[in-house]
Amino acid sequence: MNLAIIGYGKMGQLLERIAKQRGHKIVSIIDTHNVADFDSDSFRSASVAFEFTTPQTAVDNIKRAWEQDVKVVCGTTGWASALPSVLETLRSDGKSLFWASNFSVGVNIFWAINRKMARLMNRFAQYEVDIEEIHHIHKKDAPSGTAVTLAEVVADELSRKNGWTLSPQREHDKIEITAIRQGDVCGIHTIRYESHEDTITLTHEAKSREGFALGAVVAAEFIDDKVGYFTMDDLLQL
Repeated sequence: MNLAIIGYGKMGQLLERIAKQRGHKIVSIIDTHNVADFDSDSFRSASVAFEFTTPQTAVDNIKRAWEQDVKVVCGTTGWASALPSVLETLRSDGKSLFWASNFSVGVNIFWAINRKMARLMNRFAQYEVDIEEIHHIHKKDAPSGTAVTLAEVVADELSRKNGWTLSPQREHDKIEITAIRQGDVCGIHTIRYESHEDTITLTHEAKSREGFALGAVVAAEFIDDKVGYFTMDDLLQL
């Protein structure tokens, strides 16, 4: 496959390496210094573009890729409020988008386990639930998209919770998320159920960013012959 990369930070460079290892060709790399290359023949020759940039630029990047009939695999988080309008354009124009707040297979299994766990814990109101996420100091958004997805998965199953709130704000009917930025941590997500009698915790820790990059490249392979909106649930059939 011919692939393009939008955003050439650590993740973009890792995507380039993993994609080449899987036999793909990187035909265009767009970063802040060469955004005019969206209109280039090299970018148009890509089947799929990886979009890993910032919440402020993601939507525009997706639409600019679509203007060149290039499908998009997006891993940028923090722009979910704009997703409905993006999907409206996708459906009306017949475009393709694969979006995930986390492309790690392990994280998506973690979400699936937590969905079942929350369904069980819904019967036991004595347990309070909260989430903690830790990431590297360069991460732009807080809380992480992974933590938000986790909170939404759990809140959907707990009748006593309605969405989430970012610590130190506290609302009794919402799941509190604590976001910590330190060092070069790839990502640690912990959910805690606590009562007066005991505590139950589930944790996922990423050892490197390679799992994210591999998942994104597999997503590009998955979306190559498809039209529409897809997520990791579609890819992993969770």
